[in-house]
Amino acid sequence: MPSPVETRLNFALAASERAEAFVLEHYLSTSLDVELKSDESPVTIADRGAEQMLRKEILKEFPNDAVLGEEFGETSGTSGYRWVLDPVDGTKSFVHGVPLFGMLIGLQHNGESLAGICRLPGAREVIYAMQGGGAWWSRGGEAPVEARVRTDVEMSDSLFCYTAIDGFEQIGRIDVLRKLSQKCRLTRGWGDCYGHMLVATGRAGIMVDPLLAEWDACALLPIIREAGGVFMDWTGVARADGGNGISLAPQLRESVEQIVLAR
Repeated sequence: MPSPVETRLNFALAASERAEAFVLEHYLSTSLDVELKSDESPVTIADRGAEQMLRKEILKEFPNDAVLGEEFGETSGTSGYRWVLDPVDGTKSFVHGVPLFGMLIGLQHNGESLAGICRLPGAREVIYAMQGGGAWWSRGGEAPVEARVRTDVEMSDSLFCYTAIDGFEQIGRIDVLRKLSQKCRLTRGWGDCYGHMLVATGRAGIMVDPLLAEWDACALLPIIREAGGVFMDWTGVARADGGNGISLAPQLRESVEQIVLAR
């Protein structure tokens, strides 16, 4: 019999597929309305509608679970399980017609991140993981294959990804961007969850976010961990609520920490 976590993961894979179809209905739309939230970040009907769909299905199936979402805040629960949702991670990419956006669903139990799903609708990929169950990657609807970080390359051979330069500037750490760019073979601003999934699937070695919300990080942590990688905040701790995040292959951790933790 499936465990409670596996039951929820299987449910979320199906529910997120339906929400993904809704998001794609609005992708590349010439009539898409874009609003600015109080923090000046954009939001669209795709963000709000997809989160509403997911919340409705989750609370119908698991009425005692808590739900935290980027667009509609937190609904408390009593089961110890908590869903953490970002319906469109990378809305700026989405509204510009760039396919490097995703849908993130994280699952916690008593505060521990145990499962995660990242759908990349524009790239037709999904990566998901459950603690102890490995990480899995499906492309174009094909059967899932194991997702693994690359452990056979060093920093000088690695692709380093980041989301936006202004994030480093906001926290006064543009030095991290510069030093990692100098030490890695290739640097690209392939950001948001897409960059982290490049690490999980062995296509990038390092992804660094100087600013990262809990609804972004919660799904990333179990996926990166189950793929054999390291997900940590800028203090070197594996947590989803640190306000920032780094995904990397394990052999690169010491070198990255020397740069990120140094002041």
